[in-house]
Amino acid sequence: MNLSLFSLLLTSVSLLNHHCSAALHGHRFPTSSSLVTQSSADAPPTTYFEVTKPIKVPKTKPCSYLILHHDFAYTYGKPPVLAPYTPPFNCPSKEFSAIVLEWNATSKGRQYDRIFGVWLGGVELLRSCTAEPRPNGIFWKVEKDITRYYSLLMSNQTLAVYLGNLVDSTYTGVYHVYITIHFYPAEKKQSFDVDLEKLGAGFHENEANLAKSSSGYDDYADLIMPISRNLPLNDGLWLKIENSTDVESKEFVVPQNVYRAVLEVYVSFHEKDEFWYTNYPNEYIKANNLSGDSGNGPFREVVVGLDGDVVGAIWPFTVIYTGGINPLLWRPITGIGSFDLPTYDIEITPFLGNLLDGKTHKLKFSVTNALNVWYIDANLHLWLDKKRKKTEGKLLKNKAKPVTLSSKLDFHGLDGTFLTKAKRHVMSTGWVSSSYGRIITHSKQKLKFDNFMVMGNDGNSQTVKQTIHFDTRVSAKIPCSSTYTFESYKKFPLYVYTNEVGQGNNSYVLLTNVTLEFVEKKAMDHGFGSTTSHLHNLQDARGYMVVKKNLVIAGLGNTQEAYEYDSGRGFCYFRNVSSSNYTVLYDKVSDKCRKKSGFQLSLRVGKLWQGVRKAVYGTIV
Repeated sequence: MNLSLFSLLLTSVSLLNHHCSAALHGHRFPTSSSLVTQSSADAPPTTYFEVTKPIKVPKTKPCSYLILHHDFAYTYGKPPVLAPYTPPFNCPSKEFSAIVLEWNATSKGRQYDRIFGVWLGGVELLRSCTAEPRPNGIFWKVEKDITRYYSLLMSNQTLAVYLGNLVDSTYTGVYHVYITIHFYPAEKKQSFDVDLEKLGAGFHENEANLAKSSSGYDDYADLIMPISRNLPLNDGLWLKIENSTDVESKEFVVPQNVYRAVLEVYVSFHEKDEFWYTNYPNEYIKANNLSGDSGNGPFREVVVGLDGDVVGAIWPFTVIYTGGINPLLWRPITGIGSFDLPTYDIEITPFLGNLLDGKTHKLKFSVTNALNVWYIDANLHLWLDKKRKKTEGKLLKNKAKPVTLSSKLDFHGLDGTFLTKAKRHVMSTGWVSSSYGRIITHSKQKLKFDNFMVMGNDGNSQTVKQTIHFDTRVSAKIPCSSTYTFESYKKFPLYVYTNEVGQGNNSYVLLTNVTLEFVEKKAMDHGFGSTTSHLHNLQDARGYMVVKKNLVIAGLGNTQEAYEYDSGRGFCYFRNVSSSNYTVLYDKVSDKCRKKSGFQLSLRVGKLWQGVRKAVYGTIV
């Protein structure tokens, strides 16, 4: 039987630590680097891309600086590449309304996908996965809005980039990387540095300045502290979680005049937990003697602790890397979040009363049901009261009961069904006394998880339908001002179907269908106006690989993606794009706001699941 429907065989154990699509269950599946390519070395390079909305920047000319050029060859197990960073002192403008990080990379030959990170002063700016090269070469670009790190970028720092790559006679791909930062000066009419889209709708310039001065809720933090490992290292700066009992931590001391604190968390999952949402229940593994397969079931959560308190939980989006499941699905359109992994914010302002004592405190990270390995670090964003040397506060309430987890198993031999459900609530309330008055902050998380897994075809087919609901709400009551509220409602639907069909002569066909969605609604009210934004990003990918003696001799990958964003303030972006085996079939882009949103592609998702019972028993869907 197929001992794992998603993992990729590695020929060298030493590659595991930094291979995005690392081996999970040690089965006989082909690696992405064993794909037989039809491209010519003389053909033009293939451009890979992740679909996302363009970054909103002013019309001013940016001051652009190349801060790193490096060729990542044999870098595995070696220190991160370092470069000195200095702010743009020679730029005519000293105030910037947007700052953009641009990553450009090329590669040629054969290589795995690699996880990498970019840190500035220990603060992570980007977590990403490389594209996999071809003989004719590839190019990809990542642009990320890093304006929220404004205060960090205005002082001298050390840039660190870790991309653990291995080059030998087989894996020949070297990643040639250029990192540039673009500083966009504020337009003359915009003399303030508040992002109106983030503050809310209906703002005029004087209202924005009033919101900034009266509430103290500036757009960007005054200080950002790294919650990551310290250099020197022969690795990335991330913390490593290797099992379900592993707890990694970082000590820190905050200034005593902080009035707001937000923890931004970076998360990526690899090796035995890269496809955690497909992992079997331990009872199934034991009953069928599948000791080589990854277990602990399909539920995972990142738990964040502060000293002795749980301050939040993260139920992560199911990022599929560029070599994941069927690598042909992600060429040239890559999986949602694969080039710019999402981060997760946790409001820890209610806990400031425990942190403002000038003493050392500890942030802790663990992963429920984890297998090796998770990479986690965080950035602590702090807002400082410039009129006081000390602020004070008190935690009024913290309610964080353990996750409620249930499962129903029904299997006979290698075929059966598994239903896993989970839910959790985390709530906290506290006050901080500052020059803005006594600010009372309430933070709430509400999370829900459903995973229905079907095994069929004597264990050679697997179907997973999963949905994660991840809702957060933050409110801050500010004296002599309005109540600031921020709400985020995220939904992460996932559908995965694979089936291994034997063909004789040591060959088989691996069928794959993947539907991936990232849905988010954000609502913000800053007293002077409110705004609600909507994002719906949907991918539908289907393909197959013909495998003989562990070599992919033929294959097909078709991917369609529909992306729609509405800021609620007149900025909209829609893109509908489709590809097949490296070729873009069509690409439609629009910036017009529509009265009714939604995708025709969504109808196909329902049809996929309606046919699951038929698909499980070996019928090609």
